[in-house]
Amino acid sequence: MVTYSFKKRFAVPILAGTKAQTLRTDWKRHVRPGELVQLFTGMRAKYCRRLGEARCTDIVPVRLAFSRHNATELIRLGDRLMAPCLLDTFARANGFANITDMARFWCAEYPPEEGDTLTFEGVLIRWTPLAPADTLDIGAAA
Repeated sequence: MVTYSFKKRFAVPILAGTKAQTLRTDWKRHVRPGELVQLFTGMRAKYCRRLGEARCTDIVPVRLAFSRHNATELIRLGDRLMAPCLLDTFARANGFANITDMARFWCAEYPPEEGDTLTFEGVLIRWTPLAPADTLDIGAAA
C-alpha cells in the first residue's frame, strides 16, 4: 500500500473530506486508481499521525506555473489548460483558501531556482473523501 505524508496544516481538511487530492512529483511507484492509500501527517517525526486510508480514484499528469508577483500563470491537468474561473476551486480542493494562498505556499516551500516563476510537473492524485481517523492514530492531534 502506498503512503503519503502531509504537512500539519492539511490534516483538518483531509479529515473533513474537503481535501481529497494531492500534487506530487513523479515517483517510481504512485498509488494507482482502485488501490488503497494511507494518509499521514508528520511521518518520520515524533508527532506522526495516521489520518486514515482511502481508495485512489484518479491520477492525472499536472503542470503548474506560479509567479511570486503575479500568482498563477498556468495549471494544466492532462492535456487541458484550467480555466481561470476554476483556479480558486482547484486551490480549495488542495487545502488552500484560494489560488493566491496556494501560489504563496508553493513559492515559499519550493522557491524558484532562477527568476520569478516556479514550475512544477508531476501528478494530481485523487481519493475518496476520508472518513474520520481510526484508532491507529499515532501521537497528538494536528
